[in-house]
Amino acid sequence: MLFLDELADMYDCEIRLTRALPKMVRKATHAELREAFKSHLDETDNHVSRLKEVFEFFGMNAKARKCEAIVGLIKEADEIASDNKGCPTINAALICAAQKVEHYEIASYGCRAEWADQLGNDDAADLLRQTLEEEKAADKALTALARLRCNESAQDGASEEEDAPRMGKGRSMRPVPSRARAR
Repeated sequence: MLFLDELADMYDCEIRLTRALPKMVRKATHAELREAFKSHLDETDNHVSRLKEVFEFFGMNAKARKCEAIVGLIKEADEIASDNKGCPTINAALICAAQKVEHYEIASYGCRAEWADQLGNDDAADLLRQTLEEEKAADKALTALARLRCNESAQDGASEEEDAPRMGKGRSMRPVPSRARAR
C-alpha cells in the first residue's frame, strides 16, 4: 500500500534526523541556533514515536524504508557545513540546509495526512497534522533566526557570538565583483 510505503520512508527520515541534528548542534556557533536544533531534536524524537502510533492505527509495526531524499539532504548539509566551517557564514549555511529538510518534511507530512483522511483514519491524520504543524513552526523559527541574527552576520563577515572563535578572513554572503573573480 502506497500510504504505508511512504510512511516507512518518513520513519526512516526521522530516525536519520535524530542522528544528524546533534552534528548540526555542534557545528553551529550561534547559541540561539544551537538551542533551536536541540529543541527540534526533542520534537524529532516525538515524531518517531508518532509515526510508530500511525503504523499501529493501520495494524502494522513500524518499519523503515530508506529515504533517499533525506540521505541526499543530510549529505548536502554536511557538505555545506564543511565548506563554511570556521567562516562567518556557517550559521546561515546551517539554517539553509535545515530549511531544505523542513520543506521536505512539510510536503511529506501534508501529503500523508491527506492520505490518512482519504483512508478514513482520523486518528492517524491528526497525528500527522500535529507533526506537520511542528515542522512549519520549526521552519518559521529558522527564518526568524536567519533574518534577525545569522544572515546579517554572514553578510558582514562578522562573528555572531562573543565566545565564538574569531573568523578572520573567509567567506561572506557578499558577492565577489566579477572583476575580482577573474583574477
